[in-house]
Amino acid sequence: MKIGMTLGGLLLAGTAVIVGQSLTQTVIAVPGDDGPGGAASVGPDVIVGGIPNYSKYGTTSGVSAYAFGSTSCNMGTVQLDWVAGTNQHPVIPQNAYRIKGGRIEQIGMSWVKHGFCALQQTLCGTCSPAGPGCPSSLGVGCSDPYDSTLNGDQGGLGPRSLINAASGFFPYPYTAPPFSGNLARRVQIKLADLDPAQNTGAVYYAECQYIHPDDSAAGNDNNNASYRKFNVGSLSGGSYNLSLTGATIQEKPAIYAWKDVDAAVTVTAFDVPNDGRYYLAYKASNNLNGTWHYEFAIFNLNSDRSGHSFSVPVPDGVTISNVGFKDVDHHSGEPYTNTDWTFAVADGALTWTADATFASNPNANALRWSTMFNFWFDADTDPQPVLSSLGLFKPGTVEGDPNSVNISVAGPSEPPCPGDYIANGVIDGSDLAFLLGAWGTDDGDLTGNNTTDAADLAVLLGAWGPCK
Repeated sequence: MKIGMTLGGLLLAGTAVIVGQSLTQTVIAVPGDDGPGGAASVGPDVIVGGIPNYSKYGTTSGVSAYAFGSTSCNMGTVQLDWVAGTNQHPVIPQNAYRIKGGRIEQIGMSWVKHGFCALQQTLCGTCSPAGPGCPSSLGVGCSDPYDSTLNGDQGGLGPRSLINAASGFFPYPYTAPPFSGNLARRVQIKLADLDPAQNTGAVYYAECQYIHPDDSAAGNDNNNASYRKFNVGSLSGGSYNLSLTGATIQEKPAIYAWKDVDAAVTVTAFDVPNDGRYYLAYKASNNLNGTWHYEFAIFNLNSDRSGHSFSVPVPDGVTISNVGFKDVDHHSGEPYTNTDWTFAVADGALTWTADATFASNPNANALRWSTMFNFWFDADTDPQPVLSSLGLFKPGTVEGDPNSVNISVAGPSEPPCPGDYIANGVIDGSDLAFLLGAWGTDDGDLTGNNTTDAADLAVLLGAWGPCK
């Protein structure tokens, strides 16, 4: 939903044999913030080694259903449990994103695929198999392919809402509302978000992620998402054909694709103590009309506490306009609301806030794991480094856990001080001398009439003293 208002360099090549299908995948290993970086991580460490293919399932009421394949790799030093019928197996969410008009947006999300056994293949390097066939562990260095038809199998997809992505824990067997129709539980994308006629210049990305309790316990859960670009083709059977292109970028979430497309974007990873990781990407751009545009995207990788609010400091005297928010809708019976966050300017900050607190509604539209929200506004001052704040939704589990986390971003600077010609923070005799020396020219104009005159003198004398 959307509102807008005014106010590591290692190249790997491999062949992945999917059940019922043979595919060749080329992947680029880009180590994440805690990825292996060429050395095996201690303990089990599951990553998305490749996103090989996709499936589509038609369109209903302007919404299309898709699924993306995912090939996992165990980059750790210990086998990874992959036991069907228990909660000792990975779950796999899939997401879709669009970059358009200087903004990256999440345009689709699925429920989670529950793993059931692991083949022992070699997409990411030498494999030490856990056993023959499809054993209940993924061996060290081994890869396991899940075709898009498996990741799109509605009967094997469970709710995200049951997963604690920070710990990797989930109940099994899981409960879920019944489903009907082709859309349920799969990656749901609005037809309009893919229509080439409505999205000139847009680029698209698929993202897959693995969540596993042993991977989390080993501290190897921050490199579990990878992304790959896809193109939108012709419309057939009521939905658009897609084509995956280029390499799978391993161990980084798709928010980094925004920086791939626009080098002016900054991406920052930050962790919540005793919880999980977020990524905040931002950019400030000159509108060339006396205002600047401030754009932010926040991706919750694996925080169970989730986000409740986002604040950017706004100095007194700064005019804010074009305030906006964008989220992605939960679906198929997930209990969460899809209510847009509201915003207000108060106490020196512009703040967006979820529809309810955890105490009043645990199913409010918080920024949940494997989900991205967007925030933006215009201001009439240029950017400077400021400390933004992400407020947390769920209470902490350890005494002293913070209720919010501060992150450095670009935000609006203090408004200029009219009449402070020499920029020393004080309007005094030096500024008066400058104004009198500019009399009759436009050099000292403070009122916008293109000449320095008595009106400008009145402004200067009215602001005499320290700038406020």
